[in-house]
Amino acid sequence: MTKSRISCGVFLLVCGFAAAQNDVQVSPRARAIHDSAIVIDTHADTPQRFVDENFDIGNTDPNDYGHISLDKARAGNLGAEFFSIWVDPETNQGHFAKRTLDLIDSVYEQAAHHPDRMMMAYSVDDVERAHKQKKLAALMGIEGGHSIENDIRLLRDYYRLGVRYMTLSWSNTNDWADSSGDINDPKIEHHNGLTDFGKQVVLEMNRMGMIVDISHVSDKTFWDVIATTKAPVMASHSSARALVNAPRNMADEMLRAVAKNGGVVDVNFFSGFDDQKYWDTSQAGQTAQKAAIHQRLEQMKAEGKTPTYLDEDRLQREYMARIPRPPFKVLIDHIDHIARVAGVDHVGLGSDFDGVSGATPEGMNSAADLPKITQGLLDRGYRAEDIHKILGGNVLRVLTEVERVSREMQAEQAHSAMGK
Repeated sequence: MTKSRISCGVFLLVCGFAAAQNDVQVSPRARAIHDSAIVIDTHADTPQRFVDENFDIGNTDPNDYGHISLDKARAGNLGAEFFSIWVDPETNQGHFAKRTLDLIDSVYEQAAHHPDRMMMAYSVDDVERAHKQKKLAALMGIEGGHSIENDIRLLRDYYRLGVRYMTLSWSNTNDWADSSGDINDPKIEHHNGLTDFGKQVVLEMNRMGMIVDISHVSDKTFWDVIATTKAPVMASHSSARALVNAPRNMADEMLRAVAKNGGVVDVNFFSGFDDQKYWDTSQAGQTAQKAAIHQRLEQMKAEGKTPTYLDEDRLQREYMARIPRPPFKVLIDHIDHIARVAGVDHVGLGSDFDGVSGATPEGMNSAADLPKITQGLLDRGYRAEDIHKILGGNVLRVLTEVERVSREMQAEQAHSAMGK
């Protein structure tokens, strides 16, 4: 699956009818619990829209097909969003850093344009301050270690610009971390997990106070991270492999390791990672889909047009729209499974909004639908205090601990420097 973002209008119209028949009704009690929480989502690809589509997060068009806007965030009581800084490794060869900086700039520009409703955030204190001011806290996470171009100084620059987590790899293995996305591709040179430089990256992230994100990484990379890190880790958008056998998802032994580490696993809303039938169907048709998309792109070239990845993305959405969406309950199934295996202190929300072709379970059409998760958890017997943890409290705890470890490592470094 390529990195896709928005579902087409036809798709939403078709799925809207199905969702209406199977929708979750939010009770007054669930709404009250939800609205009293700091709701945090750890992964949304909306910056791609900011840069490539000139999308304004303040857009009030009710027919906008995206998952994230300020109105939708307010309707769903979304308090903080980690905007994903994702650089397509194929179309940005030779200028990963430039694209990374363009996307970072786009988030700042949105906050500057809407200072009454949105603010940049860099810490737990900032998130809590934004909550009190009823503003959306905008944080950032880099998705894919190729963005640092093998330069730890560039990693530090990204931290200074406000990046607070980095996914060590995307679907592509980089020069220092293996990815789950191509781990079985014999044409790719792998490293058996993390290289020595990759381990240095993890420790530098610990020192700075940047969360180490293990979504997308290979299993061996995951275990290398667990053995290396001094701070809790985060899976910013991963679901449970016991329920859906996709390499992006996390096995139960990995979930238990994250719990022991003190980290958090934030459930992905993509239907392919939440429903086995959807995953199997999408994988079975992948070869034919790629061939058909390639043919249509070649046809565009023959017509004198220059296709971009946006054209490929649009075509992919058309194919994804042919697969029926699973019921809303599959999303709750993954949250519930991770809570049972890792513990309720180690699960959160990592939607992948604006990055999953609109291919979310029925009823989860945008950030406005987040209260349905509270209802789903309440229906399964979860207490209000535990729901608050899942909605955002666990992420705040991890960020607090990462900040603490950073202070200790920096103090130890300063002490060692003075002793020389």
